[in-house]
Amino acid sequence: MKQTARIISIHAADTSGVCSMLYELGGMVVVHDASGCNSTYSTHDEPRWYRQDSMIYISALTETDAILGNDEKLIGDVVSAAKDLSPRFIALCGAPVPLLAGTDFPAIAAEVESRTGIPAFGLHTSGMHSYLTGAAEALEAVVSRFCTDEFPRTDAPSANIIGATPLDFSINGTMESIVGWLNNSCFELVSCMAMGSTLDDIRRASAAHVNLVVSSCGIAAAELLRKRFGTPWVAGVPLGESFPAMLASALKDAIKSGECALPCAERDASAPGKKLAIPGEMIFSGSLARAIELDTGSPCRVLCPLEAEDRLLAPGDIRIFDEDAAADAFAASSGVIADPMYAPVCPPDVPFHRFPHEAFSGRCYRKESLNLIDRPLPWRF
Repeated sequence: MKQTARIISIHAADTSGVCSMLYELGGMVVVHDASGCNSTYSTHDEPRWYRQDSMIYISALTETDAILGNDEKLIGDVVSAAKDLSPRFIALCGAPVPLLAGTDFPAIAAEVESRTGIPAFGLHTSGMHSYLTGAAEALEAVVSRFCTDEFPRTDAPSANIIGATPLDFSINGTMESIVGWLNNSCFELVSCMAMGSTLDDIRRASAAHVNLVVSSCGIAAAELLRKRFGTPWVAGVPLGESFPAMLASALKDAIKSGECALPCAERDASAPGKKLAIPGEMIFSGSLARAIELDTGSPCRVLCPLEAEDRLLAPGDIRIFDEDAAADAFAASSGVIADPMYAPVCPPDVPFHRFPHEAFSGRCYRKESLNLIDRPLPWRF
């Protein structure tokens, strides 16, 4: 019971991560769950829902079908819809009930593909993990299936952006600013996975000299591209005034050396004393911590409430698995920069700076979201 959230929110689930990552790619996503569950994703986690069409559906799982395991009904409905809609691919994922029933999504996807001739893949979501695991598996499946051909690279440096979804980068111009920063840093954009690029753009991913990973959900896909085409990747988000130049330099060094780099984790928060606490996704939060240290001199510590590889944590960063751990970490900090839903567990004597994270609070504070790409930070400490 210790990990029960009594006060604060929880992050978007893995099924939302799948839907968000695949939203713009022309595929059909089917979440095997009860009717009506699509509204949670569409109203809270997906700001593109009312401005851009996407084929995201719920299977309308019933209690009887869940108990008796009527997979043929799911297969038949997916095949029928695919014949009407002609999607580029079909992605099948599940929620807690199919997990308990032991639904074999890869096997169902194989059957769907054999009947439709459309590429299909089953994903191992369960609604029990965060959006990062679902988005990572979905993007890795797309890259594995469609990025198979090697395209020639241009003379000018080029890059893919990997791991972009509105769950980490709200629809406030942030992604457009990252693309603009890349262009100003003399990089051509091959694709942005997966905001603002088509599936055909992503198929050309091998044409990039380097990959910029902006969220930890993009690491698996970046690793696959490295193994398949030898493309190095660099993890970081160009926040603030000083860090963008360091990140651009790391991208150019990666092209020359062929080695991957983690500028977002090139920090050391292990020194004694109070520090600013920044909870959130590790690549973004680590980049923000590095930007604050460079621009203001204030030491920072990232608090990791989500799934993340150890290499993304700098010395002194800590994992927080429940709201009690978050409250304890906030109390030992000089200040907190976090989503407003963390405020109730922050002691009143610790300065709290509101910084919405859509994967945590959904649409509640969307109007307060900030674009901090390659520009001065709004805080002085």
